[in-house]
Amino acid sequence: MDTTAIPENLEAIISDVDGVLVDSMSFHAQAWKTSFKEAGIDIEKEEIYILEGSNHIGIIEKIFEKQGMVPTEEDLEQIHERKKELFFKNQKAYVFDGMDETFKSLQTKFKLAVVSGSDRAIVETLMGKFYPKIFNTIIAGTDVKKGKPDPEPYLTAVQRLAVKKNKCIVLENAPLGVEAAKNAGLFCIAVPTYVSADHLNKADIVVRDHRELVEHLCSLLD
Repeated sequence: MDTTAIPENLEAIISDVDGVLVDSMSFHAQAWKTSFKEAGIDIEKEEIYILEGSNHIGIIEKIFEKQGMVPTEEDLEQIHERKKELFFKNQKAYVFDGMDETFKSLQTKFKLAVVSGSDRAIVETLMGKFYPKIFNTIIAGTDVKKGKPDPEPYLTAVQRLAVKKNKCIVLENAPLGVEAAKNAGLFCIAVPTYVSADHLNKADIVVRDHRELVEHLCSLLD
């Protein structure tokens, strides 16, 4: 286990959702791939993994940019709505082993928030199913003007939790999410769920897997 010191006297834990709390990103990626395909753009799912954490506007704009194109408002709305439809139709997400029970314990000691680039309807569905009444607040991609890697999502969480930045840690699994946390001035622990650890090297701690992440989190209860 990485021995880098986690800040003392913590008051809050802020976590990403897809890839940290819930194994759902493959269903997001396939939904994006299909919705872009229907719009005439071929992409690989790996392109979505790299862009994970960005909100829907950021993802669509980046994919269009790679094609030398600029999306219209109609493109943004149609692709986003189709992606949501496909995700809800096909997703079979599940919670990572030990994470739900760990957070049930953490909620007795810490303020908890989730920060996701996904649409609020998706985030609320996943949290309601796997982590009901555990987290104090939800910040979804549709709740902020600028998505990850901009610090706005994480700074919004800090503000809602009414804690100081040096009293929080962030849990992430995506390069843009790590960048957003560090841009916000927050300590970040990253787990390489869908990308290699090399893509997460800006984090303060990079764990091997969710088992090690659970160990870190359980140590905070001592």
